[in-house]
Amino acid sequence: MIDPQTHTFSRRTMLRGIGVSMALPWLESLRVWGDVHGSAASSEAPTRLAILFSGNGFHSTEWWAKGSGKDMELGKVLMPLADLKEKMLFIKGLYNAEALKGNIHSSQTGNLLSGAPLASGGDIRSGISVDQWLAQTYGRSTKVPSLVLGCEKSNPSVHKNYSMIYSSHISWSSPTTPTPLEIYPSLAFDRLFKDDVQKGDKSVLDAVLSDASDLRRNISVSDQRKLDEYLESVRDVEQRIEQAGMRGELQGWRPTLAKPNIPRPADGIPQDIADHMRLMCDILVLGFQTDTTRISTLKLNNDHSSLRFPNLGVDYMIHHLLSHSDTADWLKVNQFFVKQLAYIATKLDAIQEGERTALDNSMLMYCSSMMTGSHDATQLPVVMVGGGGGKIQTGRVLDYRDNPNRQMCRLYMSMMDKMGVHLDAFGDAGAALDDV
Repeated sequence: MIDPQTHTFSRRTMLRGIGVSMALPWLESLRVWGDVHGSAASSEAPTRLAILFSGNGFHSTEWWAKGSGKDMELGKVLMPLADLKEKMLFIKGLYNAEALKGNIHSSQTGNLLSGAPLASGGDIRSGISVDQWLAQTYGRSTKVPSLVLGCEKSNPSVHKNYSMIYSSHISWSSPTTPTPLEIYPSLAFDRLFKDDVQKGDKSVLDAVLSDASDLRRNISVSDQRKLDEYLESVRDVEQRIEQAGMRGELQGWRPTLAKPNIPRPADGIPQDIADHMRLMCDILVLGFQTDTTRISTLKLNNDHSSLRFPNLGVDYMIHHLLSHSDTADWLKVNQFFVKQLAYIATKLDAIQEGERTALDNSMLMYCSSMMTGSHDATQLPVVMVGGGGGKIQTGRVLDYRDNPNRQMCRLYMSMMDKMGVHLDAFGDAGAALDDV
Protein backbone atom coordinates (compact mmCIF):
# COMPACT_ATOMS: atom_id res chain seq x y z
CA MET A 1 0.00 0.00 0.00
CA ILE A 2 1.29 3.47 -0.86
CA ASP A 3 2.11 5.71 2.10
CA PRO A 4 0.41 9.10 1.45
CA GLN A 5 2.34 10.74 4.28
CA THR A 6 5.89 10.18 3.11
CA HIS A 7 5.47 9.88 -0.70
CA THR A 8 8.52 7.63 -0.74
CA PHE A 9 8.30 5.31 -3.72
CA SER A 10 10.45 2.33 -4.62
CA ARG A 11 12.01 2.00 -8.04
CA ARG A 12 9.34 -0.55 -8.95
CA THR A 13 6.19 1.33 -7.96
CA MET A 14 3.17 -0.92 -8.50
CA LEU A 15 -0.51 -1.28 -7.82
CA ARG A 16 -1.08 -4.51 -5.93
CA GLY A 17 -3.99 -6.79 -5.20
CA ILE A 18 -4.56 -10.46 -4.44
CA GLY A 19 -2.49 -12.42 -6.97
CA VAL A 20 -1.85 -9.29 -9.05
CA SER A 21 0.91 -6.71 -9.41
CA MET A 22 0.53 -3.96 -12.02
CA ALA A 23 3.35 -1.52 -12.75
CA LEU A 24 2.42 2.12 -13.14
CA PRO A 25 2.96 4.33 -16.20
CA TRP A 26 5.18 7.41 -15.97
CA LEU A 27 3.58 10.01 -13.70
CA GLU A 28 4.99 13.45 -12.99
CA SER A 29 3.96 13.16 -9.33
CA LEU A 30 6.00 9.99 -8.78
CA ARG A 31 9.54 8.95 -9.54
CA VAL A 32 8.30 5.66 -10.95
CA TRP A 33 11.69 4.82 -12.45
CA GLY A 34 13.73 6.64 -9.82
CA ASP A 35 15.60 4.91 -7.01
CA VAL A 36 14.76 5.29 -3.33
CA HIS A 37 17.25 8.16 -3.03
CA GLY A 38 15.46 10.11 -5.77
CA SER A 39 18.42 10.81 -8.03
CA ALA A 40 17.48 12.76 -11.15
CA ALA A 41 19.28 10.44 -13.54
CA SER A 42 17.55 7.29 -12.34
CA SER A 43 14.11 8.91 -12.52
CA GLU A 44 14.21 9.11 -16.31
CA ALA A 45 12.06 6.69 -18.27
CA PRO A 46 13.98 3.64 -19.49
CA THR A 47 14.90 2.75 -23.05
CA ARG A 48 12.81 -0.06 -24.52
CA LEU A 49 13.34 -2.38 -27.47
CA ALA A 50 10.67 -4.05 -29.57
CA ILE A 51 11.48 -6.16 -32.61
CA LEU A 52 8.66 -6.88 -35.06
CA PHE A 53 9.05 -9.55 -37.72
CA SER A 54 7.05 -10.70 -40.70
CA GLY A 55 8.14 -13.55 -42.93
CA ASN A 56 8.79 -13.89 -46.66
CA GLY A 57 10.03 -10.37 -47.39
CA PHE A 58 8.22 -7.61 -49.28
CA HIS A 59 7.16 -6.31 -52.68
CA SER A 60 10.36 -6.14 -54.74
CA THR A 61 9.87 -2.58 -56.07
CA GLU A 62 8.00 -0.90 -53.21
CA TRP A 63 10.26 -1.30 -50.16
CA TRP A 64 12.32 1.91 -50.25
CA ALA A 65 12.81 5.33 -48.73
CA LYS A 66 14.84 8.37 -49.76
CA GLY A 67 15.38 11.88 -48.49
CA SER A 68 15.21 13.00 -44.89
CA GLY A 69 12.90 14.41 -42.22
CA LYS A 70 9.40 15.44 -43.17
CA ASP A 71 10.44 15.47 -46.85
CA MET A 72 11.40 11.79 -46.83
CA GLU A 73 9.76 9.84 -49.67
CA LEU A 74 8.48 6.33 -49.00
CA GLY A 75 7.75 3.33 -51.19
CA LYS A 76 4.19 2.05 -51.11
CA VAL A 77 4.96 -0.71 -48.59
CA LEU A 78 6.02 1.90 -46.03
CA MET A 79 3.18 4.37 -46.61
CA PRO A 80 1.50 3.46 -43.27
CA LEU A 81 4.54 5.16 -41.65
CA ALA A 82 4.03 8.45 -43.51
CA ASP A 83 3.11 10.37 -40.35
CA LEU A 84 6.19 9.02 -38.54
CA LYS A 85 8.91 9.93 -41.06
CA GLU A 86 10.65 12.33 -38.69
CA LYS A 87 10.91 9.58 -36.04
CA MET A 88 12.01 6.89 -38.47
CA LEU A 89 15.36 5.44 -39.55
CA PHE A 90 15.43 3.47 -42.82
CA ILE A 91 18.45 1.19 -43.12
CA LYS A 92 19.45 -0.64 -46.28
CA GLY A 93 22.30 -2.94 -47.19
CA LEU A 94 22.76 -4.89 -43.95
CA TYR A 95 22.93 -8.68 -44.20
CA ASN A 96 23.52 -11.87 -42.28
CA ALA A 97 26.33 -13.94 -43.86
CA GLU A 98 25.27 -17.23 -42.22
CA ALA A 99 21.77 -16.89 -43.67
CA LEU A 100 23.16 -17.17 -47.21
CA LYS A 101 24.36 -20.74 -46.69
CA GLY A 102 21.05 -22.58 -46.85
CA ASN A 103 19.10 -20.17 -49.06
CA ILE A 104 15.83 -21.43 -47.62
CA HIS A 105 13.30 -19.94 -45.19
CA SER A 106 14.48 -21.75 -42.06
CA SER A 107 18.15 -21.09 -42.67
CA GLN A 108 17.44 -17.40 -43.17
CA THR A 109 15.23 -16.90 -40.10
CA GLY A 110 16.66 -19.05 -37.30
CA ASN A 111 19.70 -16.81 -36.86
CA LEU A 112 18.17 -13.49 -37.92
CA LEU A 113 18.70 -11.92 -34.48
CA SER A 114 21.96 -13.70 -33.64
CA GLY A 115 24.04 -14.10 -36.79
CA ALA A 116 25.00 -17.58 -35.54
CA PRO A 117 25.68 -20.65 -37.70
CA LEU A 118 22.70 -23.01 -37.91
CA ALA A 119 22.69 -26.79 -37.63
CA SER A 120 21.08 -28.56 -40.58
CA GLY A 121 19.79 -32.10 -41.02
CA GLY A 122 16.80 -31.45 -38.81
CA ASP A 123 18.99 -30.71 -35.77
CA ILE A 124 18.43 -27.50 -33.82
CA ARG A 125 21.34 -25.23 -32.98
CA SER A 126 21.41 -21.47 -33.45
CA GLY A 127 22.59 -18.71 -31.11
CA ILE A 128 21.25 -16.49 -28.35
CA SER A 129 19.28 -13.68 -29.99
CA VAL A 130 19.88 -9.99 -29.25
CA ASP A 131 16.62 -9.61 -27.32
CA GLN A 132 17.55 -12.44 -24.99
CA TRP A 133 21.06 -11.10 -24.43
CA LEU A 134 19.36 -7.93 -23.26
CA ALA A 135 16.77 -9.86 -21.23
CA GLN A 136 19.53 -11.62 -19.30
CA THR A 137 21.07 -8.30 -18.25
CA TYR A 138 18.99 -5.19 -18.90
CA GLY A 139 15.71 -7.09 -18.48
CA ARG A 140 16.42 -8.27 -14.94
CA SER A 141 15.11 -5.02 -13.49
CA THR A 142 11.53 -5.65 -14.67
CA LYS A 143 8.84 -8.13 -13.71
CA VAL A 144 8.96 -9.71 -17.18
CA PRO A 145 12.54 -9.77 -18.58
CA SER A 146 11.21 -10.13 -22.13
CA LEU A 147 7.79 -10.49 -23.72
CA VAL A 148 7.88 -12.89 -26.68
CA LEU A 149 4.68 -12.69 -28.72
CA GLY A 150 3.47 -14.29 -31.93
CA CYS A 151 0.42 -14.49 -34.16
CA GLU A 152 1.04 -17.86 -35.83
CA LYS A 153 1.76 -21.24 -34.27
CA SER A 154 5.19 -22.80 -34.38
CA ASN A 155 5.79 -25.38 -37.13
CA PRO A 156 7.87 -28.37 -35.93
CA SER A 157 8.42 -30.02 -39.33
CA VAL A 158 11.57 -30.13 -41.50
CA HIS A 159 11.88 -28.32 -44.85
CA LYS A 160 14.78 -28.99 -47.22
CA ASN A 161 17.14 -30.25 -44.52
CA TYR A 162 16.41 -27.46 -41.97
CA SER A 163 14.06 -27.59 -39.02
CA MET A 164 11.00 -25.37 -39.44
CA ILE A 165 11.45 -24.44 -35.78
CA TYR A 166 13.92 -21.92 -37.23
CA SER A 167 11.15 -20.43 -39.38
CA SER A 168 8.81 -20.19 -36.40
CA HIS A 169 11.04 -18.43 -33.85
CA ILE A 170 13.17 -15.30 -33.93
CA SER A 171 13.90 -15.22 -30.17
CA TRP A 172 16.38 -17.77 -28.77
CA SER A 173 17.25 -18.13 -25.07
CA SER A 174 20.10 -20.54 -25.81
CA PRO A 175 21.59 -22.05 -28.98
CA THR A 176 19.24 -25.05 -28.69
CA THR A 177 16.20 -23.40 -27.12
CA PRO A 178 13.84 -20.99 -28.85
CA THR A 179 12.20 -18.70 -26.30
CA PRO A 180 8.63 -19.90 -25.57
CA LEU A 181 6.30 -18.05 -27.93
CA GLU A 182 3.01 -16.73 -26.56
CA ILE A 183 0.28 -16.61 -29.20
CA TYR A 184 -2.66 -16.42 -26.77
CA PRO A 185 -3.48 -12.79 -25.93
CA SER A 186 -5.04 -13.76 -22.59
CA LEU A 187 -1.91 -15.54 -21.37
CA ALA A 188 0.36 -12.75 -22.58
CA PHE A 189 -1.84 -10.28 -20.72
CA ASP A 190 -1.81 -12.45 -17.58
CA ARG A 191 1.95 -12.68 -17.71
CA LEU A 192 2.23 -8.92 -17.54
CA PHE A 193 -0.26 -8.36 -14.76
CA LYS A 194 -0.93 -11.53 -12.79
CA ASP A 195 1.45 -13.23 -10.40
CA ASP A 196 0.25 -16.65 -11.60
CA VAL A 197 -0.49 -17.07 -15.31
CA GLN A 198 -3.87 -18.76 -15.22
CA LYS A 199 -7.48 -17.84 -15.79
CA GLY A 200 -8.97 -16.11 -12.77
CA ASP A 201 -12.45 -15.14 -11.65
CA LYS A 202 -11.46 -11.53 -11.01
CA SER A 203 -10.20 -8.98 -13.50
CA VAL A 204 -6.81 -7.34 -13.07
CA LEU A 205 -8.41 -3.93 -12.51
CA ASP A 206 -10.85 -5.21 -9.90
CA ALA A 207 -7.95 -6.76 -7.98
CA VAL A 208 -5.98 -3.49 -7.74
CA LEU A 209 -8.93 -1.10 -7.39
CA SER A 210 -8.30 -0.29 -3.71
CA ASP A 211 -4.62 0.49 -4.27
CA ALA A 212 -5.48 2.62 -7.32
CA SER A 213 -8.00 4.65 -5.30
CA ASP A 214 -5.38 5.36 -2.60
CA LEU A 215 -2.88 6.43 -5.24
CA ARG A 216 -5.37 8.69 -7.04
CA ARG A 217 -5.89 10.83 -3.93
CA ASN A 218 -2.19 11.69 -3.74
CA ILE A 219 -1.26 12.65 -7.29
CA SER A 220 -1.80 15.74 -9.44
CA VAL A 221 -4.93 16.36 -11.50
CA SER A 222 -2.91 15.81 -14.68
CA ASP A 223 -1.66 12.47 -13.35
CA GLN A 224 -5.19 11.50 -12.29
CA ARG A 225 -6.30 11.88 -15.92
CA LYS A 226 -3.27 9.88 -17.10
CA LEU A 227 -3.97 7.12 -14.57
CA ASP A 228 -7.63 6.97 -15.58
CA GLU A 229 -6.71 6.71 -19.28
CA TYR A 230 -4.22 3.96 -18.52
CA LEU A 231 -6.67 1.93 -16.43
CA GLU A 232 -9.29 2.30 -19.15
CA SER A 233 -6.89 0.94 -21.75
CA VAL A 234 -6.21 -2.08 -19.52
CA ARG A 235 -9.95 -2.69 -19.15
CA ASP A 236 -10.44 -2.40 -22.91
CA VAL A 237 -7.83 -5.07 -23.61
CA GLU A 238 -9.33 -7.34 -20.92
CA GLN A 239 -12.79 -7.10 -22.48
CA ARG A 240 -11.52 -7.78 -26.00
CA ILE A 241 -9.59 -10.83 -24.81
CA GLU A 242 -12.74 -12.15 -23.14
CA GLN A 243 -14.66 -11.76 -26.40
CA ALA A 244 -11.85 -13.38 -28.40
CA GLY A 245 -12.09 -16.47 -26.22
CA MET A 246 -15.57 -17.16 -27.57
CA ARG A 247 -14.45 -17.37 -31.18
CA GLY A 248 -12.38 -19.64 -33.39
CA GLU A 249 -8.78 -20.22 -34.43
CA LEU A 250 -6.14 -18.48 -36.52
CA GLN A 251 -6.85 -17.45 -40.11
CA GLY A 252 -5.11 -19.87 -42.43
CA TRP A 253 -5.97 -22.92 -40.31
CA ARG A 254 -9.03 -24.81 -41.55
CA PRO A 255 -10.65 -27.22 -39.09
CA THR A 256 -12.24 -30.48 -40.24
CA LEU A 257 -15.51 -29.60 -38.47
CA ALA A 258 -17.71 -26.62 -39.25
CA LYS A 259 -18.46 -26.29 -35.54
CA PRO A 260 -16.52 -27.50 -32.49
CA ASN A 261 -17.65 -30.82 -31.04
CA ILE A 262 -16.48 -29.88 -27.55
CA PRO A 263 -17.17 -26.71 -25.53
CA ARG A 264 -14.88 -23.84 -26.51
CA PRO A 265 -12.33 -22.96 -23.78
CA ALA A 266 -12.76 -19.52 -22.26
CA ASP A 267 -9.29 -18.42 -23.38
CA GLY A 268 -8.54 -18.38 -27.09
CA ILE A 269 -7.19 -16.75 -30.20
CA PRO A 270 -9.32 -14.28 -32.19
CA GLN A 271 -10.74 -15.66 -35.42
CA ASP A 272 -9.86 -12.48 -37.27
CA ILE A 273 -6.09 -12.14 -37.76
CA ALA A 274 -6.46 -8.34 -37.63
CA ASP A 275 -8.03 -8.58 -34.16
CA HIS A 276 -5.30 -10.98 -33.06
CA MET A 277 -2.47 -8.72 -34.19
CA ARG A 278 -4.09 -5.62 -32.75
CA LEU A 279 -4.48 -7.29 -29.34
CA MET A 280 -0.82 -8.31 -29.34
CA CYS A 281 0.19 -4.77 -30.30
CA ASP A 282 -1.88 -3.36 -27.44
CA ILE A 283 -0.35 -5.81 -24.97
CA LEU A 284 3.16 -4.87 -26.11
CA VAL A 285 2.35 -1.17 -25.60
CA LEU A 286 0.91 -1.88 -22.14
CA GLY A 287 4.06 -3.79 -21.23
CA PHE A 288 6.19 -0.80 -22.15
CA GLN A 289 3.81 1.76 -20.74
CA THR A 290 3.77 0.09 -17.33
CA ASP A 291 7.48 -0.83 -17.36
CA THR A 292 6.47 -4.42 -16.75
CA THR A 293 8.87 -5.26 -19.55
CA ARG A 294 11.37 -3.26 -21.59
CA ILE A 295 12.12 -5.89 -24.22
CA SER A 296 9.67 -7.55 -26.57
CA THR A 297 9.55 -9.40 -29.85
CA LEU A 298 6.37 -9.69 -31.90
CA LYS A 299 6.45 -12.29 -34.67
CA LEU A 300 3.48 -11.30 -36.83
CA ASN A 301 3.75 -14.54 -38.79
CA ASN A 302 6.17 -17.35 -39.56
CA ASP A 303 8.58 -17.40 -42.40
CA HIS A 304 7.00 -19.85 -44.89
CA SER A 305 3.71 -18.64 -43.40
CA SER A 306 0.29 -20.22 -43.95
CA LEU A 307 -1.76 -17.20 -42.86
CA ARG A 308 -4.63 -15.99 -45.03
CA PHE A 309 -6.13 -12.50 -45.02
CA PRO A 310 -9.90 -12.50 -45.58
CA ASN A 311 -9.98 -9.19 -43.71
CA LEU A 312 -8.19 -7.70 -46.73
CA GLY A 313 -10.17 -9.57 -49.34
CA VAL A 314 -7.10 -11.75 -49.95
CA ASP A 315 -8.27 -15.24 -49.02
CA TYR A 316 -7.38 -17.22 -52.14
CA MET A 317 -3.72 -17.87 -51.34
CA ILE A 318 -1.56 -18.29 -48.24
CA HIS A 319 1.08 -15.71 -47.32
CA HIS A 320 4.04 -17.79 -48.49
CA LEU A 321 2.67 -18.31 -52.00
CA LEU A 322 1.66 -14.66 -52.28
CA SER A 323 5.25 -13.67 -51.52
CA HIS A 324 6.40 -15.18 -54.82
CA SER A 325 4.53 -12.47 -56.70
CA ASP A 326 4.51 -8.70 -56.88
CA THR A 327 0.75 -8.39 -57.15
CA ALA A 328 -1.46 -5.66 -55.75
CA ASP A 329 -2.68 -8.18 -53.17
CA TRP A 330 0.89 -8.84 -52.00
CA LEU A 331 1.37 -5.10 -51.56
CA LYS A 332 -1.89 -4.92 -49.62
CA VAL A 333 -0.68 -7.64 -47.24
CA ASN A 334 2.71 -5.91 -46.84
CA GLN A 335 0.99 -2.67 -45.86
CA PHE A 336 -1.23 -4.52 -43.40
CA PHE A 337 1.87 -5.74 -41.55
CA VAL A 338 3.54 -2.32 -41.58
CA LYS A 339 0.33 -0.85 -40.14
CA GLN A 340 0.96 -2.89 -36.98
CA LEU A 341 4.30 -1.12 -36.52
CA ALA A 342 2.65 2.25 -37.21
CA TYR A 343 -0.09 1.47 -34.67
CA ILE A 344 2.40 0.61 -31.91
CA ALA A 345 4.55 3.64 -32.68
CA THR A 346 1.57 6.01 -32.72
CA LYS A 347 0.25 4.69 -29.41
CA LEU A 348 3.67 5.03 -27.78
CA ASP A 349 4.07 8.52 -29.18
CA ALA A 350 0.83 9.57 -27.47
CA ILE A 351 2.21 8.57 -24.06
CA GLN A 352 4.09 11.48 -22.53
CA GLU A 353 7.00 10.60 -20.25
CA GLY A 354 8.43 13.85 -18.98
CA GLU A 355 10.01 15.79 -21.84
CA ARG A 356 9.87 12.82 -24.21
CA THR A 357 7.21 10.36 -25.33
CA ALA A 358 7.33 6.61 -24.84
CA LEU A 359 8.22 6.34 -28.54
CA ASP A 360 11.13 8.73 -28.05
CA ASN A 361 12.28 6.40 -25.27
CA SER A 362 11.94 3.27 -27.42
CA MET A 363 13.58 1.51 -30.35
CA LEU A 364 11.11 -0.29 -32.59
CA MET A 365 12.80 -2.39 -35.26
CA TYR A 366 10.82 -4.06 -38.04
CA CYS A 367 12.48 -6.61 -40.28
CA SER A 368 12.15 -9.75 -42.34
CA SER A 369 14.63 -12.52 -43.08
CA MET A 370 14.70 -11.81 -46.82
CA MET A 371 14.18 -8.80 -49.03
CA THR A 372 11.68 -10.52 -51.33
CA GLY A 373 9.86 -13.83 -51.57
CA SER A 374 12.55 -15.04 -53.98
CA HIS A 375 14.73 -15.70 -50.88
CA ASP A 376 17.03 -12.72 -51.55
CA ALA A 377 18.94 -12.25 -48.29
CA THR A 378 21.95 -10.41 -49.73
CA GLN A 379 20.47 -7.35 -48.04
CA LEU A 380 17.75 -7.31 -45.40
CA PRO A 381 14.78 -4.97 -45.04
CA VAL A 382 15.11 -2.92 -41.86
CA VAL A 383 13.19 0.09 -40.61
CA MET A 384 13.41 1.57 -37.10
CA VAL A 385 11.05 3.98 -35.37
CA GLY A 386 11.76 5.77 -32.10
CA GLY A 387 14.52 7.78 -30.51
CA GLY A 388 16.17 5.18 -28.27
CA GLY A 389 15.99 7.46 -25.24
CA GLY A 390 17.25 10.45 -27.22
CA LYS A 391 20.28 8.53 -28.53
CA ILE A 392 19.13 8.00 -32.13
CA GLN A 393 19.03 10.74 -34.75
CA THR A 394 15.90 9.88 -36.71
CA GLY A 395 14.41 11.11 -39.98
CA ARG A 396 17.27 9.58 -41.98
CA VAL A 397 18.07 6.94 -44.60
CA LEU A 398 21.30 4.98 -44.04
CA ASP A 399 22.80 3.02 -46.94
CA TYR A 400 25.44 0.37 -46.21
CA ARG A 401 25.35 -1.44 -49.55
CA ASP A 402 28.90 -0.39 -50.45
CA ASN A 403 30.26 -0.84 -46.94
CA PRO A 404 32.33 -4.02 -46.45
CA ASN A 405 31.33 -4.08 -42.77
CA ARG A 406 27.58 -4.31 -43.19
CA GLN A 407 26.76 -7.12 -40.79
CA MET A 408 23.26 -7.00 -39.31
CA CYS A 409 24.83 -7.84 -35.96
CA ARG A 410 26.60 -4.47 -35.97
CA LEU A 411 23.15 -2.88 -35.73
CA TYR A 412 22.34 -5.13 -32.77
CA MET A 413 25.55 -4.08 -31.01
CA SER A 414 24.56 -0.44 -31.51
CA MET A 415 21.10 -1.11 -30.07
CA MET A 416 22.60 -2.91 -27.07
CA ASP A 417 25.00 -0.02 -26.48
CA LYS A 418 22.03 2.33 -26.17
CA MET A 419 20.62 0.09 -23.45
CA GLY A 420 23.88 -0.03 -21.51
CA VAL A 421 24.93 -3.53 -22.59
CA HIS A 422 28.38 -3.35 -24.15
CA LEU A 423 29.89 -6.42 -25.87
CA ASP A 424 33.23 -6.76 -27.63
CA ALA A 425 31.57 -8.88 -30.32
CA PHE A 426 28.18 -10.29 -31.20
CA GLY A 427 27.50 -12.89 -33.87
CA ASP A 428 29.70 -12.06 -36.83
CA ALA A 429 30.28 -8.43 -35.79
CA GLY A 430 33.12 -6.93 -33.81
CA ALA A 431 31.89 -3.34 -33.63
CA ALA A 432 28.68 -1.34 -33.56
CA LEU A 433 27.31 0.78 -36.40
CA ASP A 434 28.60 4.27 -35.67
CA ASP A 435 25.82 6.04 -37.57
CA VAL A 436 22.91 4.55 -35.57
